Amino acid sequence: MKMVVPFFKPSITDAEVNEVVDTLRGNWLTTGPKTKQFEKDFANFVSQSTAIAVNSCTAALHLALEAIGVQPDERVLVPTMTFAATGEVVRYLGAKPLLVDCRSDDYNLDVEDAERRIEQAVIRGERVVAIIPVHYGGQICDVKGVNRLAEKYSLRIVEDAAHCCPAYYRDDVDSPWKAVGSEADVSCYSFYANKAITTGEGGMACTSNAALADRMRLMSLHGINRDAWNRFSSEGSWYYEILAPGFKYNMTDIASALGIHQLRRANEFRERRRQLADLYTELLEEVDELVLPTEQPNRRHSWHLYEIRLRCGCLTIDRAEVIKQLRQRNITTSVHWMPLHMHPYYRRTYGYEHEEFPVATSVYSGMITLPLYPEMKEEQVRYVVSTLKSILAENLFS
Repeated sequence: MKMVVPFFKPSITDAEVNEVVDTLRGNWLTTGPKTKQFEKDFANFVSQSTAIAVNSCTAALHLALEAIGVQPDERVLVPTMTFAATGEVVRYLGAKPLLVDCRSDDYNLDVEDAERRIEQAVIRGERVVAIIPVHYGGQICDVKGVNRLAEKYSLRIVEDAAHCCPAYYRDDVDSPWKAVGSEADVSCYSFYANKAITTGEGGMACTSNAALADRMRLMSLHGINRDAWNRFSSEGSWYYEILAPGFKYNMTDIASALGIHQLRRANEFRERRRQLADLYTELLEEVDELVLPTEQPNRRHSWHLYEIRLRCGCLTIDRAEVIKQLRQRNITTSVHWMPLHMHPYYRRTYGYEHEEFPVATSVYSGMITLPLYPEMKEEQVRYVVSTLKSILAENLFS
């Protein structure tokens, strides 16, 4: 029987299944007691005072930018090396994403490039009001550098921590470990099917700022001052008022039932991902045709992604062909991501050119994300590695 390696497989136990069944047999399907428990547990987990459960990380990012007061035509710094959501939420508010190049070693936002672009924007008379750092693949960005920029230019920080549940960092070897997002105005997490923990679809907006928390909670459900739990529970009241034109972003108790138990296993999942990532690195570190991911100093990577990069100048085939040949041998991979400045919308709307982002443009062409998930077996890792090595060896320049 041929080995099959999917790109991802969720880790769901009887505990999650039983919790969902309990929800289906109870009185609450939408936002209710299990969502409230999940929010409380998650806030404690990431060392924030408040967590607001929503239906996606995109929703969390949107609520965060709205809460900090981003206005039309203002500028928000966004790494070009990110998923669509990070840039599009800026546009939801009529503001403009100011794209920033990435670093070549970890693909995170380049703080020096961000500062250069802020200065250029100021010269043009533009107002830069916020920054959205993304922790690429679970590798934590230059938090200290982002904080310095925020202080110098009066920026609000909304962290896109979609890949970081959990991930930890410290300022130096003598400092305590901190959860990702604990220093941001708002940190946003994703529970999509292939994320570190999952609720199927879902996200969380976390903050220790009471005013921001109140605004995000209000706007997450139509701007109504009482959600269903506050209206229909035994302590609730039927009366409500609309205080602002909000959105429909609430999480259901069905999704939260999954999240409660997934969160309890989050560190277990991270440790298993780390073990498999270490195995990938051990088996691939002498392959000259590849650039491998590394863990930056004073970081505990979540290992949401194991991203390799082909040295395309060494090969007679390109990335697309490598991916095709892996798939022919029952291995599914992915690419994270085409940088935003390369997409038609951003080129057409803002006139971005490839040359403006030399690092992201250069590294993108060789990037491949290998399968990595807690349910993955070591023999599957070894099969991916042996197959990849074989493909590369067969297609070297002579």
